Amino acid sequence: MTSPFPARLVVLRHAKSAWPPDVPDHERPLAKRGRRDAPAAGRRLFADGCVPDLVLCSTSRRTRETWDLVAPELGGRPEVVFEPRVYGASAAELLDVLREVPEQRRTVLLIGHQPGVQDVVLSLAETEGPGGAGEREGAVEGEGGVGGEALARVRAKFPTAGVAVLALSGAWADLAPGTAALTHFAVPRGEAPGK
Repeated sequence: MTSPFPARLVVLRHAKSAWPPDVPDHERPLAKRGRRDAPAAGRRLFADGCVPDLVLCSTSRRTRETWDLVAPELGGRPEVVFEPRVYGASAAELLDVLREVPEQRRTVLLIGHQPGVQDVVLSLAETEGPGGAGEREGAVEGEGGVGGEALARVRAKFPTAGVAVLALSGAWADLAPGTAALTHFAVPRGEAPGK
């Protein structure tokens, strides 16, 4: 049975983390700003209709804490997989993980780290590789203008709590460079207390 809309990949970089002394990278917690921004990312996903039915989250403390703050804003209960392969993964390694997603999953949220999250978005959405001129035809308008402008923003920087939404052109198992269109890119920020 064919779905009425293409599968979507939502890529979220973990919210801002702290750098406490003598804490291994994998165990770094969210900073105060990260604890404000993560719920804002969840609200943005809900408002844009990007509630996932599967979450693939790195095992690091900062990504798990990001998910814990995003989840209550979504109004749903997706399946969550804390995937060790996402921590420190390159774009190619993230693609390997994503190709294992079951076809019935229509919206998948990937919560990971730089530079892998930026690289996988650029790989999927560009037809000539990062820095190339080949944006996908048919990219739709998102925050900051049409898909090409959003892609330029991703190329420039993928900040903490940044959210990219890609529409896939085929099956999860067939994910490869150039097989998705970037439809939205946003960097939600939470309000500071008292605002």
